[in-house]
Amino acid sequence: MNAPTRNPEIQTRELSYAEAIREAMGMALARDERVILMGEDIGVYGGAFQVTGDLVERFGPDRVRDTPISELGGAGVAVGAALTGLRPIFEFQFSDFATLAMEQIVNQAAKMRYMLGGEASVPLVFRMPAGSGTGAAAQHSQSFEAWFGHVPGLKVLQPSTPEDAKGLLLAALEDPDPVVVFEHKLLYKMKGHVPDGWYTTPIGKAAVRREGRDLTIVASAIMVHRALAAAEKLAEEGIDVEVIDLRSVRPIDYETIIASVRKTGRLICVYEGVRTLGIGAEISAMIAESEAFDYLDAPILRLGGVEAPIPYNPELEKAAVPQAPDIEAAARKLARKEV
Repeated sequence: MNAPTRNPEIQTRELSYAEAIREAMGMALARDERVILMGEDIGVYGGAFQVTGDLVERFGPDRVRDTPISELGGAGVAVGAALTGLRPIFEFQFSDFATLAMEQIVNQAAKMRYMLGGEASVPLVFRMPAGSGTGAAAQHSQSFEAWFGHVPGLKVLQPSTPEDAKGLLLAALEDPDPVVVFEHKLLYKMKGHVPDGWYTTPIGKAAVRREGRDLTIVASAIMVHRALAAAEKLAEEGIDVEVIDLRSVRPIDYETIIASVRKTGRLICVYEGVRTLGIGAEISAMIAESEAFDYLDAPILRLGGVEAPIPYNPELEKAAVPQAPDIEAAARKLARKEV
């Protein structure tokens, strides 16, 4: 498993995904007075998913700012603050609510450097709790990483581990341009070893979470863990799966994916967003246009969400997005040349 760039002598502790994000924000607030947090209920309440926690008590309401229930207005203030020298982190309660602020994210934050001839930057981080699995239904469970990945001027990240949740957020804070960080809601309680101190996980660099020889699975966020679970099951049958954690949707680490496909000759793209026009379509097209195409021994498979809103019913919700058994079944067929 690839590790973030850091001093190997740094100690680690076990933190949850949410705790790792809170630690990153706390470190940034303490280190740089330009950093401010903004969002609905992030102050005394501690955030919709309790990620900001006690930061308002530690740094005060001027640095941890509750905003009105107006995503367009709040995001606009964050863009303006970034343009005037601050480094805001703006939290949407749910990534779905970013649809109300598309003007500020897509037309303002993403375009300012270009529109002003490179003379201005927008050092702004948008945090977006995303994904299904919490029974939050159609308007609170969507996966919009492909939407924002389609916008030049934005960087789009999907950390899958507590270590990367901290490292990618700190990397986003150091970036001079706007960064959108999708945090899968089911990962907030997941625990893992997180290094002490300030470190950054490289933006645009995928991680090989499991090495294999028979086929490659490219996944992100919660799908990385489902792919790894499927890979362990398949290993019992003699099918050796390589799992790549995309980590960054824009920019995508094409080189790591190409190298893996050249080795295994088979590729499955797994993502939670709707299958049509999703991340897997981009990766599939990239492989088809690269030298790795000549190494393919089977068609590329895409596993994505169904062409429907996320249901409220728990069983239907599970059926709407790929689960570990779905990945296992698809990989088995691909490895056995049954597709």
